[in-house]
Amino acid sequence: MTERDDEAVSKFIERFALVLADSGVPRMPARVFVALLASENGQLTAGELAEQLSVSPAAVSGAVRYLTQVHLIVREREPGSKRDHYRVRGNSWYESAMNRERLLTLWSEALLEGVDAVGRSTDAGSRLRESVEFFEFLRVEIPMVLERWRSRNATN
Repeated sequence: MTERDDEAVSKFIERFALVLADSGVPRMPARVFVALLASENGQLTAGELAEQLSVSPAAVSGAVRYLTQVHLIVREREPGSKRDHYRVRGNSWYESAMNRERLLTLWSEALLEGVDAVGRSTDAGSRLRESVEFFEFLRVEIPMVLERWRSRNATN
């Protein structure tokens, strides 16, 4: 087993955070999430995150708010402690994917309003209906994929 290389870890955090940011995750939440993923026990305080990432506590505050809303991390307080700890969920990717189902429903409902607004028989209406059909397809398929993932992990 090799010793943890803090410099290499910092580089990894920045590189993977950039990948997440290029995928649409806001940059600071991406950095905080990766720092938590790379931490030994998967949890850090806001102060520890600010220090490790060389950012202000306000930046960490906004990032953890975002990450808790999208179910990638949880906020906890240890008994007797006055500081919140932020912990990456063991199944964070799974939880995040499950949360997408709710978003797909919201998007579909909004798009259906658009279909009515632009007219069902127009080219725009056709494009919007196709988007609704795609999101409905994902709403059916994603839970099945996630169930296969859970079954696979249960046997490992």
